[in-house]
Amino acid sequence: MAREKTSPSPVTDRGIHLVLLFALVAEHLSICYEPRQWPKEARAVSLVTDWPARSGRRLRVDERRQLAALSGQLARQIAATLGREAGLQTVHEMMESLDSDHQSEIERSLMVECERMLDGALADRP
Repeated sequence: MAREKTSPSPVTDRGIHLVLLFALVAEHLSICYEPRQWPKEARAVSLVTDWPARSGRRLRVDERRQLAALSGQLARQIAATLGREAGLQTVHEMMESLDSDHQSEIERSLMVECERMLDGALADRP
C-alpha cells in the first residue's frame, strides 16, 4: 500500500529520534540475523552520529547513547520472539519502510513500539 503524497511536515527533534531509533533497530536485527551476532553499542552510536550529520544535524552524546541503547533493547526483544525466517522478513520490511513510499503493517506496529519506548525514555529523563 502506497502512502498518499503530501507536503512534508516540519522535522522535529522527536521525529528525528523516532526515525533513527526505527532505523537502528532494523540495523541491529539485520546484523543479528545475517552473521548471527549483536553489533557493539559503539557501532550504533557511530551510526546515530553519522546519519543525522548527512542532513547537517547533530545529536548530543547522551542522545546518541540513549538511542543506541534503546535500539539494542528493542532489537533483542524482537529477536527473542521471532524465528530466523520471520526475523529476516521483519528486517526486510523495516528496511523497505525506510523509503517513505513504502508502508506496511509491520512498519506501523514497530513504529508504535519505537514511539512508546522513546516516550518512556524521555519521560524518565531528569
